Amino acid sequence: MTENLDRRSSEPIPQGTQTLARGLQIISAVAHGSKTLKAVIDTTGLGRSSAHRMIQLLVQMGYLRHGSPGEFRLGPTLIEFGFTALNQDPLPVVARESLEALAERTQDTIHLSVEDGESVLYLHKIPGTRGAEMRSRIGHRMPLTRTGVGKALLLGQEDRWERLFIAENPEADSAAVESFVKRMNGYTRDGASFDLEENEPGIRCVAAPIRDGSGEIVAGISLSATRPFMPKDRMQALVPVMKSAAREISVKLGYH
Repeated sequence: MTENLDRRSSEPIPQGTQTLARGLQIISAVAHGSKTLKAVIDTTGLGRSSAHRMIQLLVQMGYLRHGSPGEFRLGPTLIEFGFTALNQDPLPVVARESLEALAERTQDTIHLSVEDGESVLYLHKIPGTRGAEMRSRIGHRMPLTRTGVGKALLLGQEDRWERLFIAENPEADSAAVESFVKRMNGYTRDGASFDLEENEPGIRCVAAPIRDGSGEIVAGISLSATRPFMPKDRMQALVPVMKSAAREISVKLGYH
């Protein structure tokens, strides 16, 4: 469970911090759907009495709250901290004006995302005004190799493509891996990437990377719509639009 708790680090938990780690395990378990005491115990491996005491403390401090009888939800303290974390990150603030202009121009769903723990993490979303509502939400995680914005975050990182694709698509054969690598080479040349309903049936996406002052890719933006509003010729036409919006945000982050 420790590995699931912190996907960004493989370092062992420092001695003397086991109690803190267990509390964080409980929060992580509830966040990922373990809503009852039994479910938390099954997920974390903690003893019943220890888990019960920690849950009581977490509820008291606002990290968890009571939902339906016998169930728990994430609490208001985490909501407060979440908004504080977003406000402390300059990226959503810097990108907001460009994203709003893009949304108004296209009427489609816009996402701002970063890579976190080898997955896509959505930082900002502007819902489209036509077609079906996307299932994505701020704070949601998605695979890197099956989303347009995930591929945009991986442009030029040839040494990671095959490993990540196999990890996220364990049923894929060698032909599928080769096809993915070929597409990624093309996306890298074009400076933009597509999602051709690989992540969600009926939803297509065009994405482009955002770079900081060092030239490194630090985020990605994507534009998503249902298939009737996103034929392949429109996707191609949107490539320079997305690259221009991403470049505008990149310049604000110091990119030249």
